[in-house]
Amino acid sequence: MKVLVATQKPFAPVAVEGIREVLTAAGHDMVLLEKYTDTEQLLDAVSDVAAVIVRSDKVDARVLDAARNLQIVVRAGAGYDNVDLAAATAHNVCVENTPGQNSNAVAELVFGMTVMAVRNMYDGTSGTELRGKRLGIHAFGQVGRNVARIAKGFEMQVCALDPYCPYQVMEEAGVAPIHDIRELYSENKFVSLHIPATDETRRSVGYDLVTLMPKGGVLINTARKEVIDEEGLARALRERTDLKYVADVKPDNADELEKEFPGRVFFTPKKMGAQTAEANINAGLAAARQIVEFFATGAAPYRVNK
Repeated sequence: MKVLVATQKPFAPVAVEGIREVLTAAGHDMVLLEKYTDTEQLLDAVSDVAAVIVRSDKVDARVLDAARNLQIVVRAGAGYDNVDLAAATAHNVCVENTPGQNSNAVAELVFGMTVMAVRNMYDGTSGTELRGKRLGIHAFGQVGRNVARIAKGFEMQVCALDPYCPYQVMEEAGVAPIHDIRELYSENKFVSLHIPATDETRRSVGYDLVTLMPKGGVLINTARKEVIDEEGLARALRERTDLKYVADVKPDNADELEKEFPGRVFFTPKKMGAQTAEANINAGLAAARQIVEFFATGAAPYRVNK
């Protein structure tokens, strides 16, 4: 089978070689399309491949129409909102992600930004410590669980809200289950967002929730910008001068927020949660192995479309 690795933002060279080795050992051919600048290049590249590995690259109906032999798309990472799942299903294409491969990298960034926030963006003034403070984790998936693990090292008190995660899983991790979203925000000085961008969650975190946070509250977002009600967030920051917002997902109103709330907001220049050498390699190799398994046995344990 011919497998296309299509990445506008390429994998590290060592990851590319690892992917090639996994696929070649299983008898598949790898085609590489990196740093492409036009969708037409992607459309040409997918025309005769059976599988595609992408990172944040868009796989929409137009791409799927062009990929006449395509059977599987694997998104190397946890999020998959860059893939049109309905269109993939209509084309009888399986879509998988690689959950857990980037989780530690994202979790470490949560605390990199959080420490910066409580130390007043390193402006030379006196800040606060994380030890003994309360952290609420909004969604207890793979990233949330790694956040909880690291928070224990800071000796923080940790709780989590996730209606899709059994309470037993949280309790076994030493995390207190929260049953109400308002309680998550009102009882925790720090809230870390890990919810996906869905119809249910888009613009769900805004003024009403953020203003519930205790004095000195810090909201940390390494999920998706779409889950934030940006106008509501700006209003909350305006009325509550003690609040801070740090994110790995630059909001559409970033310039406005940085100008109006200097020292209280921070955004990475691009999404960097998974930007570590280890995560880069892990996600790429996992994607390759999943494709090999799919063609060998038909198994698709991380399928995200029906």
